[in-house]
Amino acid sequence: MFAIIGPNGAGKTTLFKTMTGESLANAGAIVFDGEDVTHRSAEHRVVKGMGRTFQVARVFGDFSVLENAVVTIESRRRAAGEALGGRFAIRPSESVLAEASALIADLGLSHVRDKTASLLSHGDKKRLEFMMALALKPKILMLDEPTAGMSPADRIGIAKLIKDMQAAHNLTIVMTEHDMDIVFGLADRVMVLNYGEIIAVGAVAEIRANAAVADVYLGKEMYHA
Repeated sequence: MFAIIGPNGAGKTTLFKTMTGESLANAGAIVFDGEDVTHRSAEHRVVKGMGRTFQVARVFGDFSVLENAVVTIESRRRAAGEALGGRFAIRPSESVLAEASALIADLGLSHVRDKTASLLSHGDKKRLEFMMALALKPKILMLDEPTAGMSPADRIGIAKLIKDMQAAHNLTIVMTEHDMDIVFGLADRVMVLNYGEIIAVGAVAEIRANAAVADVYLGKEMYHA
């Protein structure tokens, strides 16, 4: 679990966009699982095993929770050349439905399984987006502000979910997050950005004890915590 923190405008989301192919890099290289993907499309990176979520959840608003899960699973299977069922099938295969149902249960969304995504609460939309990212079976999952806009109770819930899903799916997770309790409770290592420059990289204890990080971001109280 690798966290990227820094003040607003530090470049965290821009870095995410560049790594995932939403924006193109104008210098340097992006190497993922041994391949230089700097000039490869976002779709190629997803197929190779890169998943991400966004600050504002991106889901298919007119689809139900189940349909969001199904379309993501079918997309992954199609990209992998796997069979989806009969050529003229008008409904998902039993194996797709079983996988979708299991994911929905794992993410605590069974109670809204048939609800239209646009009508979900903010917290459930974030869970649905997280579920869709997991449905792609990524090797690395990038979470951009996973608790943004959530209540304290929802933040605690999503933090536990992230930790549980990381263990269950053997994931490498890279995340940006402003809630330092979440960061320090989840991350193994932390990188601090300020105006696009790396200020520090290290374990949580090292970052807490770094005076330069306290000056630009954490503040004196967190520094002495």
